[in-house]
Amino acid sequence: MASTETPIAGIAAPRRADTPFRRFLSDFTDSRLAVLAAIGLAIVILAALLAPWISPQNPYDLAVVSVFDARLPPGSQSMDGVTFWLGTDGSGRDLLSAILYGLRISLSVGVASAAIALTIGMIVGLVAAYAGGRTEGVIMRIVDIQLSLPAVLIALILLAILGKGIDKIIIALVIAQWAYYARTVRASALVERRREYVEAAACLGLSHARIVFRHILPNCIAPLIVVGTVQTAHAIALEATLSFLGVGLPQTEPSLGLLIANGFDYMLSGKYWISVFPGVALLITIVTINIVGDQLRDALNPRLQK
Repeated sequence: MASTETPIAGIAAPRRADTPFRRFLSDFTDSRLAVLAAIGLAIVILAALLAPWISPQNPYDLAVVSVFDARLPPGSQSMDGVTFWLGTDGSGRDLLSAILYGLRISLSVGVASAAIALTIGMIVGLVAAYAGGRTEGVIMRIVDIQLSLPAVLIALILLAILGKGIDKIIIALVIAQWAYYARTVRASALVERRREYVEAAACLGLSHARIVFRHILPNCIAPLIVVGTVQTAHAIALEATLSFLGVGLPQTEPSLGLLIANGFDYMLSGKYWISVFPGVALLITIVTINIVGDQLRDALNPRLQK
């Protein structure tokens, strides 16, 4: 039979267990701006994923695009009666559709390069912190040298050698960014390396790989998540910069940066929408990722938890 017990007067009912996930969710939702940014970022990601189904047209299908519809202002209609809500670019492509497809490429490049750079930097940082001595010294000197150079300069040099293409720009961004993750992981792992539980695991004869990946790495995940979020936004901005300069992606694989570059020549003639609308989409994407990353940093920092 179901229990019919009622709370005794003057005694509070038992509270729900305050799990780490509940505490994290409570800390993250403390900021309305972070919640709005998370909602906006979710909308951007969904729009990019569903671009082939929600776009008014395929902006790169030559059978659909007409040069007679080039540079139409927002709200104009084509000869076939199709409404271009954000106007068209210099090639007659629907700008709304081009932005949705460009979001797919920008997010793909940013997330893929950040994930690969995080993996490489994580392994290098763990090895440097755990090995110590000359190994740590050599690795950190390489990291220091790379961090002293602008990431965009490293990417420009690599793309001048590798050429254009999604795979080429991902390689360039990985090489330009892995050092950020290596330094972050190394700093966190050094603290954990001196903990008693790590020394106890070494005394028990556990392998170095098990100590590093089973005991040290889990305690370095929180800062990695924060840095990974911020560096994803940085990778998207860096890719847009490189594409704007004409050394990133080819015209057949346009990202938001390339869409902005395509409309730059028309700005002085009053065709502002060709560059402005892709620029607004890029700005929203980067800002929402950065705000979510900042709030993740506060929610995962034990010193700031309630």
